[in-house]
Amino acid sequence: MNDQHPVLYSSYQWLVPTQFNIAQACLQRWSGNPMEGRRVAIHHEDASGAQSSWSYGQLAETSNRLANGLLRMGVQKGERIAVIMSRRPEAVAACMAVLGTGAVLVPLPPQLGRDGLALRLRDAEARIIIADAAAAPELTGITGQCPSVQQLIGLDFQNDDTLSWRTLQARQTSNFQLVQTLADDPAILLYTAGTTGMPKGVLHAHRVLIGILPAFVASQNWYPRGNDLFWSPVDWNTAPGLLHGLLAILYFGRPLVATALPLQGAEALALLKRYRITNTLLLPNDLGLMHEAAAADAHPGGFVLRAISVAGESVSRPLYDWACDHLGVPPNEIYGLTEAPGIVGHSLEKWPARPGSLGRPIPGHKVGLLDSQGRPCRTGSAGQMAVRVHDAHGHPDPCLFLSYWHNDALTQARYLDDWFLTGDMASMDEDGYYWFAGRSDDVFRAGGYRVSPIEIEDCLKQHPAVRNAAIVPKPEGARGNAIKAFVVLDPAAGPAGAVPPGDLGQALRAHVRARLASWQAPGEIEFVDRLPLSPNGQIRRHVLRAREQQRSMLAAAQAKPGTG
Repeated sequence: MNDQHPVLYSSYQWLVPTQFNIAQACLQRWSGNPMEGRRVAIHHEDASGAQSSWSYGQLAETSNRLANGLLRMGVQKGERIAVIMSRRPEAVAACMAVLGTGAVLVPLPPQLGRDGLALRLRDAEARIIIADAAAAPELTGITGQCPSVQQLIGLDFQNDDTLSWRTLQARQTSNFQLVQTLADDPAILLYTAGTTGMPKGVLHAHRVLIGILPAFVASQNWYPRGNDLFWSPVDWNTAPGLLHGLLAILYFGRPLVATALPLQGAEALALLKRYRITNTLLLPNDLGLMHEAAAADAHPGGFVLRAISVAGESVSRPLYDWACDHLGVPPNEIYGLTEAPGIVGHSLEKWPARPGSLGRPIPGHKVGLLDSQGRPCRTGSAGQMAVRVHDAHGHPDPCLFLSYWHNDALTQARYLDDWFLTGDMASMDEDGYYWFAGRSDDVFRAGGYRVSPIEIEDCLKQHPAVRNAAIVPKPEGARGNAIKAFVVLDPAAGPAGAVPPGDLGQALRAHVRARLASWQAPGEIEFVDRLPLSPNGQIRRHVLRAREQQRSMLAAAQAKPGTG
């Protein structure tokens, strides 16, 4: 194919207006035009499977009434408002209302539980909560745990502490004057998944929407076209789900499909066919569950997908090949962080795919690799991935976050001169493709060697008996660390998965030795039913590291004379 990346990358320039508001760009500009306002924004299926469609005009009317209610409550620019709702049109209206008032949107998942929600609400100092029945059980008494919360707006549930959504809607007019905001004004407070420890609040400006558009357009094979229809199971309270799976579609004024229940496996495959979905954003686990379900699909094929974007962990080569063969299109991996969403990736139609790699820098983002001294790495050498605060033309990169919430010291620690440090290790080949080598805090030493977990994990996942794997250090006292593997077997592997664990462990070690250096073979393999994953599908290796450290300490204590 014709490689267009060099031209696209060298010519791209950011055009960020001084004044910019996400709600205006994603909703108000469409609803304000009678023709555009009648277009469908959301096709929705509720928990019972009942279908409905909301136009941009209908979405704006609901959002405007809510925004007027918020202003009557005295909401000011910069105040935090939490939206804790299932995926439904009203949740989108709530997000647009918060952003339209100039307040800061704090999207949170109901599944966090009472303690998890209270922790984040207190940290954000949220003034108002907008929630539906999915979150109601977790919000009982929440105001007592969160002194900053002054009002709870409830949809489909009612209690003494709640203002009814429907009552509020009935009291307000649908004429709303958007609060003017600057592109650099705070807009969204996202909480990290906690893959490296306690979740952190990441504050983004309105300009982040402009910052993620090149990655969205590229990974969706130059969206939008003709009759594009988008669906994604990725939650709207995560960076990829909110930015790449919701706001980007609304920015282009196109329709999307949303389901109250998270459809996976066979249900996801059926939805792709039922709605004739053309574009999707998935996590590798979503793709893996589709792969499993496809074996029992009585009606294979029938898909009209033209773009699959995959966020989170890398896609294994067998899964990549299956998507090409069964779904009809190669997945475009997209790499980013909550702090810098969508900076490296693939675009099937614009530059050659290189399965297994993270891809190339997305036009607009200046990406590099730095060694431990902050110096640029040579081609082929591993270093920490970093993003320039200013691009090649001197323009600030709009996708970079404003700060960690209430943590200036941590914010400053993530920058080195004009570079934002991602914390991820990678190498770059001669053609400019980046290859992930793991988190900088996941890399460890064992037997005198520097161990990058991702390389061994990828090798293990190539074995037909393995669905997923995680590599962590196993402390062995004065001898240092050994390489420990946690392995999840693939139930669809057939006879390979039925091999006795001892024999299978030997087979997996031999599998690694045949493909990597002999010292990279795990010294210990533990078979588990599941791995601790973040909502984005990333392995929470710090949980496994802590588990091994605790086991080591317990074993050492029991080995002391007079104990155990």
